[in-house]
This record gives sequence, C-alpha cells and structure tokens, in this order.
Amino acid sequence: MSPEEWRMASLIVSMAMLSMAIIGPLGMAEIDDGPLGLGGAGRETVKIGAIYNLEGSQSTLDLPSSLGARLAVDEINALGGIDGRRVELLLCDGESDPARVRLCAEELAEENVSAFVGLSDTDMVMAAAPVAAGAGIPFVTSGATSPRLAEEHDGLFLACFGDDVQAAAGAERAFEMGFSTCALLVEGDMEFARLLAGYFRERYQDLGGAIIVEALVNGSDQAGLGRAVGEAGPDMIYLAAGPDSAGAIVEAIRGAGIDVPVFGGDSLDSPELRRAGTGWIVFSAHSLLDEASSRSGPFFRAYQAKYGHPPENAFAALGYDAVKLLAEAIDRAGSDDPVAIREALQETSGFEGVTGDISYEGGRRVPKKGVTMISTNDGVLEDSVVVTPELPF
Repeated sequence: MSPEEWRMASLIVSMAMLSMAIIGPLGMAEIDDGPLGLGGAGRETVKIGAIYNLEGSQSTLDLPSSLGARLAVDEINALGGIDGRRVELLLCDGESDPARVRLCAEELAEENVSAFVGLSDTDMVMAAAPVAAGAGIPFVTSGATSPRLAEEHDGLFLACFGDDVQAAAGAERAFEMGFSTCALLVEGDMEFARLLAGYFRERYQDLGGAIIVEALVNGSDQAGLGRAVGEAGPDMIYLAAGPDSAGAIVEAIRGAGIDVPVFGGDSLDSPELRRAGTGWIVFSAHSLLDEASSRSGPFFRAYQAKYGHPPENAFAALGYDAVKLLAEAIDRAGSDDPVAIREALQETSGFEGVTGDISYEGGRRVPKKGVTMISTNDGVLEDSVVVTPELPF
C-alpha cells in the first residue's frame, strides 16, 4: 500500500471510529467513561462543546482535528482533569452544512457548555460564532483562518495563523523560488477562498509579482480554464479553494498538460493532493508533523498509539492544541465561568503548542505564528521551510 493509500485508509478508519460515538438527532455525542476517559457519570465536570464536520466537504480537515481534540481531553483527564474536575467533550457533527452547524451551536449552548472549540473553515465558523457570542460563550476555532472572524465576533479566538499571514507566506516563498508571474484561481463562492486570494494578490504584487490570469473556478468550464492558463504561460498557479474542490481543480490543470507548481493555502493539506499525478504542489501548513521532532514528536506518537495510524494532516494537531489551550486558560481562570475563561484566553502568552507558540497581544485574538511551507511532488515530500511573513500584525 502506498503512503497516499495508507493515509486515505486511515481517514476511513478514523471516520468509522467516530461514527460509532455519534448519537441524537443533531449528531451530538456525549462521550463518557471508556477509552476516551471523558466525563464519568456522577462526577463534577467541565463541559466543552465541540463542533466538527465529520462528513461532507470539510471532513478531511475536521475529522483529524476532532481526533486531536479527543486525544487532548484524554490526556488532560489522565492527569486528573482541570483542578480535579474531568473534562466532558460534547461533540456535534455539522455535516459540512452551515445550517446544521448553527443548530449544533444552539444545541450545545443549551447544554451550558463553558466554551466552544472546533471547525476548520471560515464559512462554517460564521454559522456558529453568532450563537456563541449571543450566549456569551468563548469560542476557540482550531482551524478557521480568517482574521476577520476575531474582529467581527465577540469572544472568538483563533488557535491557528490567519489567512493574511499564510497568503503572504505563500507569496514570499514563491518569490524566493523565482516565480514572478502567476495565474490566480479562486473558488468564488467560499469566503475563505476569496479572502485568501485577496491577501495573496496584495502581497505578491507588493513584491513585484504579476498576476497574468485571474479566474473563478466554481462551476467553470475546466477545459476552457486549462486552455486559458496554458496559453498565458505563468510561472506558477495560486489556488484559493476549499479541500473538497481543490483535488478536482488540480486534476483538471494536470489533465490540460500544465505542469507548473500549484501553490495554495492550508486547505491543500489533504490526502487527496498527496498522490501520484498531482505534480508539484506547494502549500501552507500549520506544522510538519515529524515523529523525530522535539515539538511535534510526542503528539505524533500519542496519536498513532491511540488511533493506530499517524496524524492525517496538521489539522489533527490544531484540534489538539485548541483543547490544550482552552484547558490551560480554564485552569488559570480557576473557574469554568465563560466570562472568566474569555478573560484568561485574552491574557494567553507563550502557550507552547504542537503547531507553534500562541500569544494574544494588543487585544488581538489571532496569534502570531510562523507558516510551514511544504513542497510535494506526486505526493512525495520534497522540502519544508518555516516562513514568517514580513507584514505588520
């Protein structure tokens, strides 16, 4: 079995493991004593509401993230919980449907959770965040990267870098590699993709790069798109798209005989793009998970021991970091009161996560983090480099 086939198989196994725990009309699972070690009956607990899309277009990001979150809770409870209280994770499956995600948030708020955690896409967080803000419950999104989320929704914190940072990192890495002309392809019906493309365009042109083709790819004629890009002859392509459509777009590009590198954001950190035929892909990631790394190695080994396979992508580590960050804030607050937790989160400084250190400075709720730029060729890792963009934060 190839590495790509192994990753896809592990994703299917992980989905099967999670599906056994999902109950109730909204797909909400209250996971108690058992292999996860969460929330035993009759115990005083700290309730955390988790929303993840375990099926549909977002599952390649959210499923690993949910498994990382569950691993974090398992470890916290194994060490005695938070101030002697066990953590209870209430997990609701949003099924990659914004309306259902909102219903999950409403249901979890009624359960009197102390905080929300989860989701890896801006559009999905936009569905849940107003509910959390209206209920006065802090929300740590593990993987949604729009910096506007924290600006527009009270009490919302990012555990990941922002789109402005990852797009700038992609532009700077491309220029460093000598690519000065670009075709910019955008999945226009996604807020994440539109914002990512805008941030990339700004930084790339600021560096002196020329965008010689720009096109929306949702519902477009793939053959015509391939011809337009091929005729323009760019040094590279920057693809701003969601994980569900990125694979098909790359396949169409390669099918048109275009072999220039395809750059993109963290949505390209997907098993679908780590296989033969995808060619040269360069994408921003939240971490290069390495068993030998002093930072990510312990998480890598714990994840593999628990689930029987390595982490599928960096979103697994983001889910883990988000829960550990939240638990650390609850411990500092000395309370599971949502207001106290929010204040403690805002004061976070130097939290050491698998995906990098997290600090919320100057009232911002988006952390300063470097971006790992990963280069693969037909799914085989070629190199990685951490880029800290030269942009004001």
